[in-house]
This record gives sequence, structure tokens and C-alpha cells, in this order.
Amino acid sequence: MDLVLFYLFAAIAVGASIGVIGQRYPMYSVLLLIGSFIGLSGLYVLLDSPFTAVTQIIVYAGAIMVLFLFVVMLLNAPREEGPVIDPRRPAVFSTGPRRAGGLLGLAFLAEMIWALWRVQSSPIDADAEVAAHVSSVREIGIQLFTQHAFAFEVTSVLILVAMVGAVVLAKRNL
Repeated sequence: MDLVLFYLFAAIAVGASIGVIGQRYPMYSVLLLIGSFIGLSGLYVLLDSPFTAVTQIIVYAGAIMVLFLFVVMLLNAPREEGPVIDPRRPAVFSTGPRRAGGLLGLAFLAEMIWALWRVQSSPIDADAEVAAHVSSVREIGIQLFTQHAFAFEVTSVLILVAMVGAVVLAKRNL
């Protein structure tokens, strides 16, 4: 049953992620990104990490996506325009960038094959003491707000700057 759920959640995450980059309407793209986050949270539940799954839903699908929706609605971008081919610069759509993308794709495929080849079929030995610290919400909170407090603050400032930038860009067009 776990294998069926894994493939279901993986298909949801991958399908929604492909939909995000293939969508022309930004609002649909944001909604598909929420679907991708839900698929990822299902995968976290299968990994016996319910705290991470709930955090994924609350923080990303809740707060961050509301911010993205706010910015998309504020900028009023109804549809992404197609590429405009400039006759003076045809190299952008020539075979050079396509070859570079193909080479990067092959490098990624080789890396994935190498990683899957090196994966061990036996599970990692579970130490009871380590498992108690990892699954304890109290321990996670202590780690987050003592050793990683600076990263939390930097992230909040980054999101604030992005939101202020979106407001400034939207004000120019109003």
C-alpha cells in the first residue's frame, strides 16, 4: 500500500510541478504549485515525518502561497505573453541554447542514474535516541530558534523585500 501511495503522491507532485512551468496563466500556476506542495507533504507522511508534512502545508501552501497570490493579483498579470523573436538577435532561438539545455539534461540524467545506482537496498539503522530527538517537536523548535534563528530572520526580510518590490512595480503601472 505504501508503494501505491508513494507513486500517487509522486505523480501529483511531478504533474503539478510540470503544470506550474507549462501554464500561461499565473493564477493557475500558483494554484498548481499548491498542489505540488500537497503532494510533497504526502511524501513526507510516508517518510514518517508528520511534523514536516504539516509544516509544509501550513508554511508553504498556506502562508507563502497566499503571498504569491497577493503579488500575482496585485500585478494583475492575466496571461504570459509568448516570446517575441527579434530578427536582429536570432541566436536566442537558435540551436546553441537548445544544445546547452540538452547537455545539462544529459548531465542531470547521468547524475540521477549514478545516485540510483549507489542507493542501498537495506534501510538505515534506526537508533532509538536519534529517532526520539528527530520526531520531538520540542527538540526541532529548540534547534530552529537557537541555532537557525538568523536564517528565519533573513527569510522574513527577504519575503518583505519581495512584497515591497511587487507593490512598487504595481504602483508604476497604476
